[in-house]
Amino acid sequence: MPRETEPNNPQLGADTEDWEIKQVDPKREIWRRLKKDKMAVAGGCILIVVILLSLLAPFLTGHDPNAVVTANRLLPPGTPDHILGTDHLGRDILTRLLYGGRVSVAVGFAAVTIAMFFGVLIGLLAGYYKGFFDVLSMRFIDILMAFPYVLLAIAIIAALGPGLLNAMIAIAIVGIPYYARIVRGTVLSLREQEYIEAQRALGSSDLRILFKHILPNALSPIIVAATLDVGWMIIAASGMSFLGLGAQPPMAEWGVMLSDGKDFLRVAPYISLLPGVAIFLVVLSFNLLGDGLRDALDPRLKQ
Repeated sequence: MPRETEPNNPQLGADTEDWEIKQVDPKREIWRRLKKDKMAVAGGCILIVVILLSLLAPFLTGHDPNAVVTANRLLPPGTPDHILGTDHLGRDILTRLLYGGRVSVAVGFAAVTIAMFFGVLIGLLAGYYKGFFDVLSMRFIDILMAFPYVLLAIAIIAALGPGLLNAMIAIAIVGIPYYARIVRGTVLSLREQEYIEAQRALGSSDLRILFKHILPNALSPIIVAATLDVGWMIIAASGMSFLGLGAQPPMAEWGVMLSDGKDFLRVAPYISLLPGVAIFLVVLSFNLLGDGLRDALDPRLKQ
């Protein structure tokens, strides 16, 4: 007898179609969730504007940021050809703000990159191998965390010598424990997962497991931490420059501009106020964007 064919199940087809429709690209879902956060979008837009203005500084102003013109000293904001006024040496403040944005933002990104590289590397190795290396590296991290970050940065700069590069290295070293702790905790939870055990059973090398299977799954907290940390690095670098340990005059840098204006707060408060506002806006923008990324990448919000 011929075998009877099984009738089509319309419900099964509908469920399959629904299942296929519900398949969403994770990256697109993260981007969609991030776009819904108006504060994060505002922070990102401000950052884009600041970075573009800094990069296009030579085309937006015809002044030399370090040119001293004593005849134009302490001109108030609104002066023709000097929209934001001039400082005590007759230098155009708008020009120095634009060029200073290049230095401050670049130092923040560079310091975060250095701290993230070494912190992630230490956290990966300590969390995966445990044992002696974990104990040794985490005790070293504990020692770094025992010092107030400002005092530790000042001590490192005192050993290396004042300068923008040394200040960047110092604040990067201070930031390493932050990433090492985050990554180590994430790796400790991931290394016991079944798919990691399966990779070991298949003979995958430790490097392959670390950088192809564990690190990609630990990227979300790293990205959020880095976004929030850039603002802190900018504040730290500006603070070191304000104390005379970072960028040195006459370099156009926001911390140096704050230091230059501290002696003229009564007669020309805008010299310090304007770079302070610039630092505030950039740091606030990074914090808003970081909070938005944290919410967008949080797996508990997927439902």
